[in-house]
Amino acid sequence: MFALKIRKVGSSLGVVLPKEMLRHLHAKAGQTLFAIETPIGYAISRHDPKVQNQIEAGEAFLDRYGDVFKSLAK
Repeated sequence: MFALKIRKVGSSLGVVLPKEMLRHLHAKAGQTLFAIETPIGYAISRHDPKVQNQIEAGEAFLDRYGDVFKSLAK
């Protein structure tokens, strides 16, 4: 668990993420992180949940119609 202190950054507020947390997220300066709302709060991830939903939809589509694509590839 990490305690993150809210600090004033210019006219906004922000938090500084510890190196250990960034290492665990495989995140570096300049990258975008996503705060994803969950039933118990927020989860921080490098992965865009919209893209993840699109990937899952594509995988479901291929599961359903994979045989058609295999036939077309011949």
